[in-house]
Amino acid sequence: MEGGSGSNSVPPSATFDKSRVLDVKPLRSLVPVFPSSPQAPPFVCAPPSGPFPSGFSPFYPFNGPQPTPPDLNQHTHTPAPLRSFRAPQSNGKMATDGNADGSTGAPTKRPVGRPRSSSASQKKAKKDLVFTLAVVDNNFVLGITPAQREDGDTEVVNNVRMRFDALRRRLSQLEDAKESPNGWIRRADLKAANIMMSKGLRTNLRKRVGVVPGVEVGDIFFFRMEMCLVGLHSQTMAGIDYMIVRADIEEDPLAVSIVSSGGYEDEAEDRDVLIYSGQGGNVNSNKKEAADQKLERGNLALERSLHRNNEVRVIRGMKDAISPTAKVYVYDGLYRIQESWVEKGKSGCNIFKYKLVRLPGQPGAFDVWKSIQQWREGFSSRIGLILPDLTSGTEGIPVSLVNDVDKEKGPAYFTYFASVKYVKSFKLTEPSCGCNCHNACAPGDLNCSCIRKNGGDFPYTANGVLVSRRPLVHECGPTCPCIPNCKNRVTQTGLKVRLEVFKTKDRGWGLRSWDPIRAGTFICEYAGEVIEKVKARQDGEGEDDDYVFDTTRVYEPFKWNCEPGLVEGDGNDTTEEYSIPSPLIISAKNVGNVARFMNHSCNPNVFWQPVAYEQNSESYVHIAFFAMKHIPPMTELTYDYGTSRSDEVDGNDSLHGKKKCLCGSPRCRGCFG
Repeated sequence: MEGGSGSNSVPPSATFDKSRVLDVKPLRSLVPVFPSSPQAPPFVCAPPSGPFPSGFSPFYPFNGPQPTPPDLNQHTHTPAPLRSFRAPQSNGKMATDGNADGSTGAPTKRPVGRPRSSSASQKKAKKDLVFTLAVVDNNFVLGITPAQREDGDTEVVNNVRMRFDALRRRLSQLEDAKESPNGWIRRADLKAANIMMSKGLRTNLRKRVGVVPGVEVGDIFFFRMEMCLVGLHSQTMAGIDYMIVRADIEEDPLAVSIVSSGGYEDEAEDRDVLIYSGQGGNVNSNKKEAADQKLERGNLALERSLHRNNEVRVIRGMKDAISPTAKVYVYDGLYRIQESWVEKGKSGCNIFKYKLVRLPGQPGAFDVWKSIQQWREGFSSRIGLILPDLTSGTEGIPVSLVNDVDKEKGPAYFTYFASVKYVKSFKLTEPSCGCNCHNACAPGDLNCSCIRKNGGDFPYTANGVLVSRRPLVHECGPTCPCIPNCKNRVTQTGLKVRLEVFKTKDRGWGLRSWDPIRAGTFICEYAGEVIEKVKARQDGEGEDDDYVFDTTRVYEPFKWNCEPGLVEGDGNDTTEEYSIPSPLIISAKNVGNVARFMNHSCNPNVFWQPVAYEQNSESYVHIAFFAMKHIPPMTELTYDYGTSRSDEVDGNDSLHGKKKCLCGSPRCRGCFG
């Protein structure tokens, strides 16, 4: 139609009845157009519920139940999948860069106004954050319902986090075994998160203000992707996460969480107050010219949250004491924005500042890290300190002894010994020889006899984290010709985290760590004197000993390894059932190390793994303890003591407990030992 924009155009002078409904045919009544070219791919027509021909798969919204519309009155909505988010520009608030304390002088405060029109910046294209989807086994059991994906709980959150880290460790193990070009960055965390998301292994998809179900104040995360999978902070790079809510007529962004990790001009040293810098303006970029920040996106969301007085989740990024180049993210709880202003930053440009104040009555999180920092600088501030090092220098890292509960001056006397002691006449296995490597044992090197004993896989990742539970882990022994710092000697190199023996309120002495502990990290071995099983039965040795480790006890089974089917082409299905050549009973009553202070729990955060290595032409088994999950600082370390069986001579294998359990876990069995 000449002079018009289309067949439905109406001349400006025309009049029409606005009450009439246009006669528009529904989409389903239109005639489909089929490909006519003989070279074109065949047209496929299948019902929404299937079955689908080979090579085709269902698509949204036919691949699952239709999501319920969000209740805007509850200020929540269902976010798009992470892979559909676009990466922020380099001038955005990037939590991976961290934030630095760089305030200069008193700020000149003025009210923050509305954003100026910036159509050019809104139309500017952004690069997509692309993940390569991995094909996984269709028979894989998800174990998470659609309702649990929307709203989780403690059990679901723990399930997602443990499965993610198990997958990440397995991918790291596979990558370590490959020869990669120099400079190529391997990101097993991104690959693992992509697989998890493609399978729906995530929770708390429904964005919300305030508490995230199943995530506790003080929880730690070693990867940004972990926070995305459990709904704590859905931005993979940006430091401000927000949602859109309806306010009267307009829609407003509302901040739900922020990450402060040391890359912007934040003031983050105070335990209860955080001065947070806005995003944008290229204030932290060396490649682009700095500019004034604009009141848009996350900055606008924080400003709207100030006026609405809503809670904002705060995650603080801390340096990892074990790995200085890495960061640990600690969830510090809920804050409220008290005020905002604009000031000149180091770049000379205007940046937004937001003052957030922590809500009272929450468990300690960041303040625990600050206390530990003071203790490292000097023990004078440590309340209840009895000994700065109860090992008397036996360990490379001191182990402090603390009692801030009562006046007891310490546990009963024992001789500190860092490893297990065997009776001369007691040999566990037949004579064995070590590897023939003359440098460091290399992952995937089947010429290494120690790696062959481990089924061809290196049992640890490059940073010394245990990949999976095994029937028996074989390490290089003292007589192996490989270098002393070979990565296959993890349990023989002493403590790696700063431990503390402390007095509990109702369970005697316990053990905890000053450092955050990553899942799979070696903590210590169970040191003591080996007792022969036959001798123990005849003499009753160990019956009244509270410091006994017994491999013949019955232990609650648990899943820790990566499930088969999550990694394409991965045929590894290592059993988690232990296989020890001979029953092992260790007493730490008279001789032992810090492991003797670890208490029992029916819901532990530490597990034991048998480890064997050759020494003096004999292969001996050691009991090593590893972190079952990420453990925040000053959290008590516990493992499952197991339950003894009645005398097998009587033919009675029924379980019976000898001691009342005080672990306080919802899954408490009531007894142990």
